[in-house]
Amino acid sequence: MSKYAKEDILRMADEENVRFIRLQFTDLMGIIKNVEIPVDQLTKALDNLMMFDGSSIEGFVRIEESDMYLYPDLDTWVIFPWTPEKGKVARLICDIYSPDGTPFEGDPRGVLKRVLQEAKDLGYSDFNIGPEPEFFLFKNDEHGEPTLELNDKGGYFDLAPTDLGENCRRDIVLELEDMGFEIEASHHEVAPGQHEIDFKYADAVTTCDNIQTFKLVVKTIARKHGLHATFMPKPLFGVNGSGMHANMSLFQDGNVNAFYDENTENQLSETAMQFLAGTLKHAHAFTAITNPTVNSYKRLVPGYEAPCYVAWSMRNRSPLVRIPSSRGLSTRIEVRSPDPAANPYLAMAAMLAAGLDGIRHKMTPPAETDRNIYAMDYDERQAEGIEALPATLKEALEALKKDEIIAKAIGAHALEHFVEAKEIEWDMFRTQVHPWEREQYLQTY
Repeated sequence: MSKYAKEDILRMADEENVRFIRLQFTDLMGIIKNVEIPVDQLTKALDNLMMFDGSSIEGFVRIEESDMYLYPDLDTWVIFPWTPEKGKVARLICDIYSPDGTPFEGDPRGVLKRVLQEAKDLGYSDFNIGPEPEFFLFKNDEHGEPTLELNDKGGYFDLAPTDLGENCRRDIVLELEDMGFEIEASHHEVAPGQHEIDFKYADAVTTCDNIQTFKLVVKTIARKHGLHATFMPKPLFGVNGSGMHANMSLFQDGNVNAFYDENTENQLSETAMQFLAGTLKHAHAFTAITNPTVNSYKRLVPGYEAPCYVAWSMRNRSPLVRIPSSRGLSTRIEVRSPDPAANPYLAMAAMLAAGLDGIRHKMTPPAETDRNIYAMDYDERQAEGIEALPATLKEALEALKKDEIIAKAIGAHALEHFVEAKEIEWDMFRTQVHPWEREQYLQTY
């Protein structure tokens, strides 16, 4: 049941002196876009009559097919708390529709909804996700441009004065709570200048909406503190990168966790083990979606806590997948490879599709890995059947193109445009001469 009706939103806009509304959506690359309208156009927007030029958005449509319609999701209505009293700004997240009234197949939010329908067809009412997005805070210069100077020298769970980002992080939490977020934890992460704010799990679409809103709030509030917040996976050499672990669970009938079975030795259900097996099988392919930049693969290297190998464990944090100890309604599978540069809608759709394939085909996962995989050599990993994740964006894209299940989940239109954009990105990186190369070779040769 919807939280708001059209009349509720019109009333709240009037009562709260809202002057502008951002009609927000996400492009294929995961970048937030919006069309801002004055409040006198709100009725038109709520009637799904607002158009925009889809040809100007990365991966949407060609110029001869440019007209797209924005269908606001009324339950995403929120008034930004940092906007001035004399003219507040509100937000509605939109689905993208074609002129013929059908959902646009290249809309990432629509891609996720399609895969969620597949889960419902298999008897799962909800796919819940608890994300753990990390970010860095850098100081801005006198012109407001980001530098590489960190805001602090803190480490894991440090407090002020060592954690100088504490005040900024606290203000971010307060703004998020004003917008309806349930914050579960906020702390300094392992690397200097690195932070994590965890918010309560929700259904997949709501979680992805929340991730996008979270990024917007973090960047906005950081700037008020003279800081630049970045979700770039690996902005600095020699320290941990930023991940976005995804804690996932399937529910039946709204309140029955399909991953929990009190009668098994580890209290994981057959469904959970099958979902886990599908996740591991398709990990190489969905990595291009969950780790979508050239820089993502600078994080997925041994020695910095990020997973590099396709394996699972209930205790060990070196594999790709960990099963946290909580059981009952909290039983979940944690995939540790995604990073916050990912388009959350596509990433969650791809991982759900992988898990559902495991359920459909009743797959069995390999044995649990309790050893520290980072300490194992190549022969030891081979003996235990542990494969490495893709080492580059190019390698991940090749795996994606070969995987029919993940390709089908993303859809032909979105996949074609995503792969095309990412292959261009890889080729630009591959052909560029980087400072490291000049430092190593210019004088030597």
